[in-house]
Amino acid sequence: MDFQALRKEYESAGLHVEGMSPDPLIEFQTWFKAAVESQPGPWLEPNAMTLATTDLRGHVSARTVLLKGFSDRRFVFFTNYESEKGRQLSENPQACLLFHWHYLGRQVRIDGTVNKTSRSESTTYFHLRPRGAQLGAHASQQSSRIEHRAELEARYDKVVEQFGDEPIPVPDQWGGYCLSPHRIEFWQGRESRLHDRIVYELVGDGWSKYRLSP
Repeated sequence: MDFQALRKEYESAGLHVEGMSPDPLIEFQTWFKAAVESQPGPWLEPNAMTLATTDLRGHVSARTVLLKGFSDRRFVFFTNYESEKGRQLSENPQACLLFHWHYLGRQVRIDGTVNKTSRSESTTYFHLRPRGAQLGAHASQQSSRIEHRAELEARYDKVVEQFGDEPIPVPDQWGGYCLSPHRIEFWQGRESRLHDRIVYELVGDGWSKYRLSP
């Protein structure tokens, strides 16, 4: 494959430090709204984000998860607490989120500290999920090894039979995480790879803002 042929030239009016909000959370809301309104089709999930975590030995893992809440200066997602990411976050609560909206030529990188959401917040969201997803949360022992898919499907069938038409409780091992940011970088692609990078860093109770070289 000719990887050079895959090169894309970015075209953009660019970012100006003085034109961006002094609050990066407000700036993120503006960018996220643009990503939703400009999405190229219903097949794309603008709330998809890469979550990078690491354990105490320095082993790094990354995967795509979905942003399910953005309020009170927190980025919220939900998962199985016994998954690989759950185990890593229990050892090291520092994590990084990355939004990549290629159709806008934009990225946002968010570094912060992760904590579990309250049980009530997890319960509220769990019951907003489709019933099949609720059943799947009971059936899947996320990140554990299985020999055949049939094992997973058999567990799912058992859960379906177990709950019938009754309300499905939240599994003990399932719930939410919220990342509180201390550094946010806004990236805009520009011509000749002279991209714009504007960084916000939390200093005390406020944010400092500066430009990085690409």
